[in-house]
Amino acid sequence: MTVDYSCAEGIAQVHLNRPERLNAVVPALVEDLLAAFARAREDEARVIVLAGRGKAFCAGHDLKEPVPVETEEQTRARLERIQDVTRAIRDFPGVVIAAVHGYALGAGAEFALGCDLIVTGGLAKFGFPEVSVGLSVTGGISSLLPKMVGPHRAKQLLLLGEHITGGTLMELGVVYRDVIDHEKHAMKLAKRIAAQPPVAALLAKRALDQGLGSTLDQALATEVDHAVITSTSGEGDKPREEFGRG
Repeated sequence: MTVDYSCAEGIAQVHLNRPERLNAVVPALVEDLLAAFARAREDEARVIVLAGRGKAFCAGHDLKEPVPVETEEQTRARLERIQDVTRAIRDFPGVVIAAVHGYALGAGAEFALGCDLIVTGGLAKFGFPEVSVGLSVTGGISSLLPKMVGPHRAKQLLLLGEHITGGTLMELGVVYRDVIDHEKHAMKLAKRIAAQPPVAALLAKRALDQGLGSTLDQALATEVDHAVITSTSGEGDKPREEFGRG
């Protein structure tokens, strides 16, 4: 298997497992990764921690693999299947944390930046080499990246292929923490989130994701809808009582 999966106490750990190729993306890895996210749903995981085995998170597409001979329709289907990873990350009914070390390039950067929270370590470096090798980004990064770092910085990263460190991304507010033991810190963060009221946490994620493309009035309407749900779910009764006693 090119992806390892385990789940305990509401936290799924998903590891890209092609360390000999710096976890570079091949079709089998895409399928295994999608299967892992589907399994996390079945296990009702509250949080997924996505990480990589070996020396890197993910070095992007494996350019040493033979170029497939395919029709335009087949190429489109293959690329859309890779995009299903971004959809699986963004649509997961819980929080997805990327624990990134070493290289996160191309598709690897797209996977990580698509997550809800990012913890980096191990000299993490993000980059988009697609233009330099005559390719295009495919993981929704043309929408996500400008909102994270601004349109001009996004163009610099894509057009010049320059690397940006986890520390710099933390300064920009994209990375939550840049630490030595990134995966341990990500698991600590996952446990903290898993202990939160689940409906409130999920709706907070969805409200922010939807808010990226909504008007103020739409955001206000969504917030009222979510507030009605959380106020009647009952899951906040105990936390509010404890808060009141404090």
